[in-house]
Amino acid sequence: MAVIRLAAALIGLSIIWGMSFMFIKVLLEDLSPWQIVLYRSLFGLAALAVIYFVKKIKISWKEQPYGLLLFVGIMNAGIPWGLIALSERFLPSSLAAILNATTPLWATVIGVLAFGSKLRVIQWSGIIIGFCGIVALSGFDGSGAGNKEVIYGVILMLCGTFCYGFSSHFAKRHLQDAGVWVISMSTLFASMLTGFAGSLLTGGVFVHLNGTSIISLIGLGSFGGGIAYLLYYYLIQKGSAELATLVTYLVPVTAVAWGAALLGEKVTLHMAAGLFLILAGIYLSTRKKREVRQKNNKLTA
Repeated sequence: MAVIRLAAALIGLSIIWGMSFMFIKVLLEDLSPWQIVLYRSLFGLAALAVIYFVKKIKISWKEQPYGLLLFVGIMNAGIPWGLIALSERFLPSSLAAILNATTPLWATVIGVLAFGSKLRVIQWSGIIIGFCGIVALSGFDGSGAGNKEVIYGVILMLCGTFCYGFSSHFAKRHLQDAGVWVISMSTLFASMLTGFAGSLLTGGVFVHLNGTSIISLIGLGSFGGGIAYLLYYYLIQKGSAELATLVTYLVPVTAVAWGAALLGEKVTLHMAAGLFLILAGIYLSTRKKREVRQKNNKLTA
């Protein structure tokens, strides 16, 4: 039964996060990128707040590292969510989702450059293969956009995933003692402030939300920003970190399926080749960690 629940959580998480890119594409018809960040965060906070009060979860908000929490929230949600929404002005949602999978590659590179991590040759080869996948995707033109616009969208997406990679290392080093609920809620609060500031600078905060926009925000914010985090940490706590990272491989696949089925986006050989190379690169670049954990498990069994 536990295995079934874990499998259901993994599949549910991949479906929710895969749909997020489609929801962003739909919302761009009525909202600016930074308005999407603002309302996505608000809906996510609302979902967590309901669960927080219904379950009567107790959190000690005193003596929390608020400055660090704010910084991580901005880097792990506020800025990258805005960049991802900006990128989808130029890219299909499915292509944005594939590029989003480069986060582990950036995390590996940043770990070496800024945090003193050591890599073997096979891991470096994985990074190179992954970035070859990015090059393959940069030649994609199924959206009908000019090549320069596609490259611009790719750069925006890569800047967003760079933020994800950096913030994951920073949070691991500086927020080890902060609880899951503290990090989740402070992240959404910080991204809400980022979206508010960005909206003020780019046209305004208040928008008229129609039925389609509200449904998309519920999917993107309440599910993708709120409930999805709880599923993710459930996989880590009841399963393992390795199980949770499988979502990295599943999200691009589900996102491509949603984009093709509901938005009529084309699936091309460029996309298939790029996705394969990126996922292969992720596998190779993170292989050392899996081998070390397996070795440690054998020693402690």
